[in-house]
Amino acid sequence: MMNKKNAEYKSVIVEGGGYLKRANPTSLHDIFQKYASVEKNGEKFMTSEDFVIRFLGIFDEKSFSKESVNLLAAIVDTSKDGLISYSEFQAFEGLLCFPDALYKTAFQLFDTNGNGMVSFPEFVEVMQKTDLHKRIPFNMDSPFLKLYFGKDKQRLVSYSEFGQFLHDFHEEYAIEGFKRADKNGTGFISVMDFQEIMINIKSHLLTPQVQSHLIETAQGSQGGGSRRVSFPYFIAFNSLLNNMELVKRIYLNVTNGHRTQEVSKEEFMHSAQVMSQMTPLEVDILFHLCDVLHQTGKIVYNDLNSIAPEQYFKQITNRLAEIRAVQSPEDRGLVIQILESAYRFTLGSIAGAVGATAVYPIDLVKTRMQNQRTGSFIGELMYRNSFDCFKKVVRHEGIFGLYRGLVPQLMGVAPEKAIKLTVNDFVRDKFYDRNGNIALYGEIISGACAGGSQVIFTNPLEIVKIRLQVAGEIASGAKVRAWSVVKELGLFGLYKGARACLLRDVPFSAIYFPAYAHTKAALADESGYNHPLSLLVAGAIAGIPAASLVTPADVIKTRLQVVARAGQTTYSGVIDATRKIYKEEGFRAFWKGTIPRVFRSSPQFGVTLVTYELLQRMLYIDFGGTRPSGSELKVLEEVKSRNPDHVGGFSVCLPIFSGIESKFGLCFPKYNVQRTT
Repeated sequence: MMNKKNAEYKSVIVEGGGYLKRANPTSLHDIFQKYASVEKNGEKFMTSEDFVIRFLGIFDEKSFSKESVNLLAAIVDTSKDGLISYSEFQAFEGLLCFPDALYKTAFQLFDTNGNGMVSFPEFVEVMQKTDLHKRIPFNMDSPFLKLYFGKDKQRLVSYSEFGQFLHDFHEEYAIEGFKRADKNGTGFISVMDFQEIMINIKSHLLTPQVQSHLIETAQGSQGGGSRRVSFPYFIAFNSLLNNMELVKRIYLNVTNGHRTQEVSKEEFMHSAQVMSQMTPLEVDILFHLCDVLHQTGKIVYNDLNSIAPEQYFKQITNRLAEIRAVQSPEDRGLVIQILESAYRFTLGSIAGAVGATAVYPIDLVKTRMQNQRTGSFIGELMYRNSFDCFKKVVRHEGIFGLYRGLVPQLMGVAPEKAIKLTVNDFVRDKFYDRNGNIALYGEIISGACAGGSQVIFTNPLEIVKIRLQVAGEIASGAKVRAWSVVKELGLFGLYKGARACLLRDVPFSAIYFPAYAHTKAALADESGYNHPLSLLVAGAIAGIPAASLVTPADVIKTRLQVVARAGQTTYSGVIDATRKIYKEEGFRAFWKGTIPRVFRSSPQFGVTLVTYELLQRMLYIDFGGTRPSGSELKVLEEVKSRNPDHVGGFSVCLPIFSGIESKFGLCFPKYNVQRTT
């Protein structure tokens, strides 16, 4: 076959609006050579085992079904000679990059002779090798099959037609299962038969919660604890599970995009009739199923997620580490929770350093403005306003003067912001109810705990930073260094002004985090997704009330921590400072530096939070806890296989193969039936 090594490689749009990079041909060729074990006429080839077991890693190398391996490898082996050439390997990589890769792959599975059409014998040959057919044989003389393959079953089916056939076939398979169980033609089957059909034929549509409540749901929905399931109920139940994405859209239409609002059956029914032809029976089943699972009588978005299984593309991507998520955060062990906190702490450290560096010059101006006295110091004011302060610092101390004290700031701000973000997330987890909602008081308490926890890092950091920031005002010629300040203050001196620090940080975080959460939700798009810009704006907006309202506490803290120069008033504590500042400078003195504080804190926390959430997206590890709301990826998540050789289209090969089972219910045995136990 023609070598396609020089073919053009592009980014291809895939499901969800994302882009999948096709592999560089050179690297793809090297990967092929690595796994190809057969050489013929100077050309390397992969065997079925090379591709399915060694390269993809689907089955165990010691025990596997030879038939299953050959079937899956035949999807790539378009020449059907039992060997995979590099050009076939490369062509399949390109096929995987297309939006309809799942259907194309399924079609090539059934096209066993590789002529671009599927015949009835080819369909039967593949179906009879599936576990499903072995459990519940399908009637190959069914009128349904004759509609597609013709009365004499000689008609060949093209790719586009076969995609529709495969989609409809599984619905027909369920009906066939019902007919087999309803031997007397009464239109009813037992709940046990219903459970068996759903588990054997429709298992790919069942979450563990739904599967464990099938009998209870069927009995309750049929009324009076009935032991029988009618055909209309059976069809409606399957239709509901098939259309859960539509159900979610109906819910979001009722709530205007909010995911925590409870919706009654009447509200949902009204929206369902406006948006679609969802039947009253399907709505009844939905609400009864939710009531069986959660017993509330109303539904929230989390209820729908517990009914709808993850899409096939996400089946392999929902674990990026060996640590497995559990059904709820409360079920996790202590070690897992500690690991999650360490993970969040690390990301919070990075985010805090980025945010602090971005706004440090504004922080320096804010500190100098707050330290400027008017009542006790004789002489002309050094700075007329914040802008004047900025200009004079640059003129007399240089551009690096704006970054005095940055090093200790970074050394302290990393753990400070990290512990604040980590504690806020940790405490919020404790306040979530089973519907995924958190009350406002829970948000406020979480934020307050976060603010209180950071003082252990904040106070020593800020007292050193403040003394370095105001050192440039004193024309002594001697450089003031961080270590000398630490030695001068001692351990207890580093916590001077800690009460004022608590008075500032606790209310700041109690205001900031709830404001951020609600602003972020308001700025999310209709699917609940936040773009980086909306995260940045939400963080900045939330910082305005939080930073401004706690400025008096910040002024008091600054006065307590700075070294008073000759002639300046000294303070013995929070109350003493409050009284003297008010007496000497008036009420307005408590609001000094409000503007630079807002201009510093607002963008700093905006940058910090957007960095924190983007890091959680890019470096996401599922510990079974919560993720930042509205931060979930909207586009297709990139598959992270353990095998670094899965590049380009092959990065989604595993979920595509998994999708053949989860989308169409086709499962092939993984082990030889002859194997010894």
